[in-house]
Amino acid sequence: MATTADSSSRDRNAAQAVLRACEVLKCFRSESEVVALPDVVDRTSLSRTTAFRLLKSLVQGGLLERVGRGEYRSLVRTRSTRIIRLGFAEQTNSEFSRTVTEGIQRAASAKENIQLVMVNNRYSAAEALRNAEYLIRENVDLVLEFQTHQRVATKIAARFQEANIPVIAIEIPHPGATYFGANNYEAGLIAGRALGRWTKQHWPGGAEQVLLLELPIAGPLPRLRITGTVDGLRSELPYYDTMSCVHLDGKGSFEQILGVVRKHLSRSKPRRTLVGAVNDACALAALRAFEEAGCAQLCSVVGQNGILAARQELRRRGTQLVGSVAYFPERYGEELIRMAIRLLEHKPVPSAVFVAHKLLTPQNVDLLYPLDGTSPVELM
Repeated sequence: MATTADSSSRDRNAAQAVLRACEVLKCFRSESEVVALPDVVDRTSLSRTTAFRLLKSLVQGGLLERVGRGEYRSLVRTRSTRIIRLGFAEQTNSEFSRTVTEGIQRAASAKENIQLVMVNNRYSAAEALRNAEYLIRENVDLVLEFQTHQRVATKIAARFQEANIPVIAIEIPHPGATYFGANNYEAGLIAGRALGRWTKQHWPGGAEQVLLLELPIAGPLPRLRITGTVDGLRSELPYYDTMSCVHLDGKGSFEQILGVVRKHLSRSKPRRTLVGAVNDACALAALRAFEEAGCAQLCSVVGQNGILAARQELRRRGTQLVGSVAYFPERYGEELIRMAIRLLEHKPVPSAVFVAHKLLTPQNVDLLYPLDGTSPVELM
């Protein structure tokens, strides 16, 4: 005969199993949402084995239905959930920013309880400050902040902190915010090594000059792309430190950068030049400037971001664009929305989440982006 202690133990175990099953059911935020096993593990912090066993039991009990391999939908009528209002301050109308925006909108629309409150920082420090004030007045629950000017990042972060609104900073760090974006040094290292290897293969006599196109307004973190590029070049070219090195401010728009590089070329003698650019706008502007000067074959260029215009350039026969380090902004949205929900649920989120990078080259661009087709190309 079971003892009283044995019975109590069984009761506690049974109660824990019920509570865990309830946690699994609460993963489904709407009746139409399809949730995969990894998401259940993520949202409940249960082990994969426990989560799978509970999902299987709930399917057998008629509370869930299996709609695909490892995917489930709730059959329980859920009470209405509170609408989460996410503020999103997009950076500008550039291709990269627009792709991030489209991904965020797509991921948010898949969640029935998320409302986006959107503003555009328009690459302006003053506009970013005004937008921060607007989002605070709108009483949003969390802000996805995408703005480039480091000099106002502290002010923006302080305003949101005073309003008790958590922030996820996209690409440019903001004090106290969770960071999401590039691993800038690693991205630069990938670019520098690729540029060095290309030089050894195509210029047996070596390069003569290095041109580094930077973006000082963005602060020290994006500058690590240039630091990484230099270290990557040094690792491949032992004579790196004997070459002349020119640093230019990449400004912002394609036309501004083009003017800066044109001016540099008008003042210097054409030489075999390695160009390390902080982004693809700088890389493509440098290519255009060298072509206009009639010395396209004297430059070798690497970019950052992997935007459509760079991918199309990589497909052009005879291009001097060695590669562009891809950031895959089309993937940002789903991860950002997931991070936002976790933060609002007070679940652990790393202080910095880095995206995975891969070098796009003329050889692999069609493999990694097979659907580019005849999409229009823009350089801004």
